[in-house]
Order: sequence, then C-alpha cells, then structure tokens
Amino acid sequence: MRNLLTDVAGISVGHATDLVLGSGATAILFDEMTVASGIVLGGAPGTRDTRLLEPEATVPGVNAFVLSGGSAFGLDAAGGVQAFLRAHGRGWQLRNAVIPVVSQAILFDLLNGGNKDWGLHSPYRDLGYDAACAAMPGDFALGSVGAGTGATVPGLKGGLGSASAKTSQGHSVAALVAVNAVGSPLVGDGPHFWAAPYEVNAEFGGRGMPVQVSAADLRPRLKGAPPSGTATTIGLVATDAILTKAQAKRLAIMANDGLARALLPAHAPSDGDCVFAAATGRRAMADPSELTEIGHVATLVMARAIARGVFAATALPYPGALPSWRDRFGG
Repeated sequence: MRNLLTDVAGISVGHATDLVLGSGATAILFDEMTVASGIVLGGAPGTRDTRLLEPEATVPGVNAFVLSGGSAFGLDAAGGVQAFLRAHGRGWQLRNAVIPVVSQAILFDLLNGGNKDWGLHSPYRDLGYDAACAAMPGDFALGSVGAGTGATVPGLKGGLGSASAKTSQGHSVAALVAVNAVGSPLVGDGPHFWAAPYEVNAEFGGRGMPVQVSAADLRPRLKGAPPSGTATTIGLVATDAILTKAQAKRLAIMANDGLARALLPAHAPSDGDCVFAAATGRRAMADPSELTEIGHVATLVMARAIARGVFAATALPYPGALPSWRDRFGG
C-alpha cells in the first residue's frame, strides 16, 4: 500500500504543473470504462459532464476524471485528457465512434500571484493532455502539484493529497483531493489538523489534537472573507468493489462527510466542493451491507487526504505568497 489513490487497482494518476502560471491539472485515468457518480455540495461549483454521472443517466461509466485549477478556464483541461484517450482508442464505443467520457471539477486559483496573462486561449487543454500523458499506476507526488499547484486555505498554502485503506472484507478504498477551501483544515491557529483523529502513521505530522478545543478555536477562519472568491475542494474516492451507479453515488455522499470532518466550515456558499466516486469492479461484495463499511472508510481516507495535501504543500515562488504548513510549524 502506497497510501495513494493508485492503491485501487486499475487507476493511473498524472500531474501537469506550471509554477509560472501558478496552476495545474491532475488526470485520473481508468484502465477500463468505470462505474462512477458524484455529488456537489458547495455553493459555487465548476464542473464538466457531471450530469451523466447521475444513476438514471444512460452513459454506463467514465474513462477519466480531471481535477484542475483555472476556475472556468480550467474546464478546457478535460478536452486535453479526452484528446489523449481518443488517440489511444479509449472511450465509449458507439458503432464506429469512440467517445472518451471525461468528467471534471475545477477550483479557483486565479488570484494567487501567478502569471494568468495567457493570451487568447487558456493553457489548460495542454495541461490536461500533459497530465494524461504523465499518468502512471504507481507513485505520484502530493502537495503543490497538478490541481493543487495554486490551491490555498485560510492563511496557508493548500495542495493535493491522497490516502488509502482497506475494509475488513479486503476492499481497497482511496481518495485524492485538491484542497482550496474557504474553511480551515486547522484547529484554531494550528498546528493541529481537524483530521487528526483519523491520522495513520504520522502521515501529516503526528501532532494529534490539542489537549482542549476552546470556543475561540471554533470561530470561523475563512479565506478572503467577506466575500471569498478563491475557494473549492474537489476530489475523488475510489474502490475496487463492484458497485452500481446508485451505490457509487451513495459512496460520494458518504465521502463528503470526510471533507466536512477535515475542514471547518465546509460546503460554504463560495465553495464549489465536489466529490466523485468510482468503482473499478475488481472484487465482488459478499453482501450489499458491505457498502456501509466502504463508505465509512471513504469518509476516513477523504479526511486524511485533505490533511496530507496541506501538510505536503510548499509555498509558491512569488513575493508575498502564502506560507506552507511546514513554513509555519516545522516538519
């Protein structure tokens, strides 16, 4: 186990990172068309081809997900991933046509100090293509890479995180998330993470929870308020279990509980919080009730992945850029 999304068999992950732009894209590719769904709970989302993920929709699955910076401009990244998949003959076969099915969510990172003067066309189509070209089934970087390149949280650099675990029945469950939230991942002014009760092997510093959580610690610490325009936490949970689209939708709903355990507040009016769920279908469930434990583990890995993304982040190379967690609190 790598403690990464790629611990779920049949998944590859690749990043494209542009530190001059201060943004990037992450591609999640599936070896085969994969059952998937998702849910948006933030008040200001940006997505592409997510209606087809609804259980009643005809399309049976997806070939890839994309997480990207760039706000609405970043939605071009899915086109780059789609071009890569089409070139490799991967997609939904309709007679003689092959249509790669690629769903996407974006985050807002347009005001983080990078050079966004890109001219007529945004660079995100190329970033999406490059991320797909880089996708591999093994290790991948965390922190200020891919979709997490320009991410921030209140007072700190945000980033891209991942975590994995197994259920008692042996199903693999993992999460990948780009953390760019209105709310804070830290208890009060830090260094403790709200996700600390779920931490495994000191994966985000091993600081645990403070001895006491005060009323002051519970006051909202918001990014850019009022109002905030630089928000959104976007991610994916995956399992190797065989699920229907309706079951995948339930998995996405439960994984959002992990987001709410790791960020305070979550799902705000200026967040675009979106969580996808995918099932690669490598292992059957002995009983439908196993979905409850899969969802429980998805909740935990999502919370852990959020903390890992902030813990692994590094400050962008610009004057006045927000510090990283390690800049403020050490290793």
